[in-house]
Amino acid sequence: MVGVGVMSELIVDKVQEFLQSLLSSMELELFDVQFLRDGQGWVLRVFIDSETGVTLDHCSDVSREISRYLDVEDCIDHAYNLEVSSPGLERPLRSADEFRRYCGKKARVRVHNAIDGEKVFEGVIEEVVDDQIHLKLENGRSMLFSFEMINKARLAI
Repeated sequence: MVGVGVMSELIVDKVQEFLQSLLSSMELELFDVQFLRDGQGWVLRVFIDSETGVTLDHCSDVSREISRYLDVEDCIDHAYNLEVSSPGLERPLRSADEFRRYCGKKARVRVHNAIDGEKVFEGVIEEVVDDQIHLKLENGRSMLFSFEMINKARLAI
């Protein structure tokens, strides 16, 4: 018998593989796929992104295509809900490239080790050079973080 964690990983891998070609043809990109148990049962969450933004039509189209694919593949043998959405306005920043993409936007950064007694910094992403992120804080101070110093980061409203 295959364990639940392994089965979830296999389903996520299959969906990711299918979406790579589908999304590029739609000028969309895959942000994340999750298959997990929540309070109501199982849920397959797909987060899509685009340079120009994600519309409700994008989500509907992707949802329809995933549903067709999963019906044919028949790889999920129990009830589940499918959710397709964008990562949202306060999306996580998971790489130096993602910081680079959002230069000029406000971000909230939590570091592993406190700097001057603080672990959370919020400001505008000024520039990213290699994996060095320059953040201009609200008080006018500039901070420099290597990506490895960051525990979590997200865009801020």
